[in-house]
Amino acid sequence: MKKIKTTLIFVLVISIFSTSCKKDEKFNLFSVQDDIEFGAQFDREIMSNRDFVILDERTYSEAYATVNHIKNKLLSTGKVSYADRFNWTVRIIDDPTVNAFAVPGGYIYFYTGLIKMLDDEAQFVGVMAHEMAHIARRHSTAQLTKAFGIDLMLSMLLGKNSNQWVNIAAQLASGMTQLKFSRDDEFEADKYAVIYTYPTEWDARGVASFFEKLDSQPHTPVFLSTHPADKARIAAVNKEWEALGGEERGLFEDRYRQFVSSLP
Repeated sequence: MKKIKTTLIFVLVISIFSTSCKKDEKFNLFSVQDDIEFGAQFDREIMSNRDFVILDERTYSEAYATVNHIKNKLLSTGKVSYADRFNWTVRIIDDPTVNAFAVPGGYIYFYTGLIKMLDDEAQFVGVMAHEMAHIARRHSTAQLTKAFGIDLMLSMLLGKNSNQWVNIAAQLASGMTQLKFSRDDEFEADKYAVIYTYPTEWDARGVASFFEKLDSQPHTPVFLSTHPADKARIAAVNKEWEALGGEERGLFEDRYRQFVSSLP
């Protein structure tokens, strides 16, 4: 029976591999549609979880106009995979925690604590582009397999335990489980953050400036518990920026202060 099970898993993996990954993506058990469905389920859990105070888009229209403008500018570069397929959505959580996170399918969540800590718009754009890269490079679903086990993930893909999407989303939303990206994933997300930002008006080294800002904080921000940073990552960002041409662009400090002032 064990041999049969192993053979079935191998066949399923080969089948999924042939349909769920682009040529330049790493192997992923999940299809793009799985990413979309899981992200939507996770977002429903977040929106219904009273521990998260999501700023209302109508009440804070100015703040959301800013984040959506930035999101759309990054997506319009033509550099972001699944720009037209994922449900790209940015939400702002009213919480002093210095954190931001993303889940499959295009959902990105920023805490007001992180937004208020930053110095300029380029840093914020760098964080958004980094989180976009985790989504577009499909890192999160690969981490789900590590967090919950291949047997559970495969059973869900085979149509069994389909309600587990709800349970997993609830665990992640409540903080019972955290997705910690591999070092390779972090370097790749940094690289693509530069690639996504370089064609825009913002300085593409924003993500490196963001990590330098985090290093200056008196207490270790929550963000670093799931996205550990070091000087090698900062150097890699600068190297990618130079490889693309090394052109300096805007930081937009005054405009960013206006954005911060639109928050509660």
